[in-house]
Amino acid sequence: MSAVIFIPARYASSRYPGKPLVELTGATGEARSLIRRAWDAALSVEGVAAVYVLTDDDRIAEAARGFGAEVLMTSDQARNGTERCAEGLAQLDGTPEIVINLQGDAPLTPPWFVEALIAAMRDPSVEMATPVLRTDPETLANFVTDRHAGRVGGTTAVMRGDGTALYFSKEVLPYVGNLETPPEVWHHVGVYGYRPEALRRYAGWAEGPLERAEGLEQLRFLENGTPVTCVPVEARGRVFWELNNPVDVARIEAVLKKEGIA
Repeated sequence: MSAVIFIPARYASSRYPGKPLVELTGATGEARSLIRRAWDAALSVEGVAAVYVLTDDDRIAEAARGFGAEVLMTSDQARNGTERCAEGLAQLDGTPEIVINLQGDAPLTPPWFVEALIAAMRDPSVEMATPVLRTDPETLANFVTDRHAGRVGGTTAVMRGDGTALYFSKEVLPYVGNLETPPEVWHHVGVYGYRPEALRRYAGWAEGPLERAEGLEQLRFLENGTPVTCVPVEARGRVFWELNNPVDVARIEAVLKKEGIA
């Protein structure tokens, strides 16, 4: 099936302005911008026809073109990455069968996460899907630390027995009362797969109250009755974390060095 990857990136992040251009130092001591590292992650995915950076900011566009990325300029009216992907889809000459949204703040996304997502979407009944990862003790501790400190960190997912999503939240769900014997907590991975028609429908829906409260774009699908298929993926020893707050720079750089990622 034909698939394209979009990397939406905006400069005016409310929690971390200028985040896509923040530099992260890898194992060799080389510093690369966050958007460059997201681009590198996208290029490592097999079976993808094209990769594009989507942005409304000239600074991000210039930086992306500087390392060889294809850039699609989108409007400043896009409220989230999914709306930006809908704008990007409208600019393509042809229509791919699958659109992948690899968010620009997730440079530690392993290629097998995205490849598993594409494989899941070979089922024609799946309109929208997203990977989920069972938390390891280190990640769960980071979740709890962030919430106790009043920081909004990663996102958790709660699922039905059939693997479709019940809810996503920036709270730690289910409740973790005792870290020594925690319940199973699933970390939502910031990657989405859409059928083009589902992406177009999304752009026509108003922002819902749950999406607005949580700041999670995928909740608009649930609020409008579109199932979200959660695709369990394996970490294979790699720590996954997004860059949500300045404190995450050190966390991500530590993983880059541990994994030998330049």
